Amino acid sequence: MRMIDPIPLEDLALLDVLQQISQASGSTPVETEMARRLIESALVEEHEEGVRLTHAGIALCKSLQHRVAADKLASQIIEKRENGDDGVRSLPG
Repeated sequence: MRMIDPIPLEDLALLDVLQQISQASGSTPVETEMARRLIESALVEEHEEGVRLTHAGIALCKSLQHRVAADKLASQIIEKRENGDDGVRSLPG
């Protein structure tokens, strides 16, 4: 069975933190060291109510979400091919 390289666990953890920050309506509790690293990497900025995503943080969050979705779709296509389903629909583009 041919598999695609899985998304690293660190990226999944980062996606989880970025999503929590982006979906928070108020103050988002982020570990101090994590917040410092995210601020240094320009993914979040300090705000009077906590931290919020920068444009770079939003872009990375979307990119990681697309990667997770693409990996899932690729796995489904590989599984269908291996099960002999030649009628796998390809995506446009």
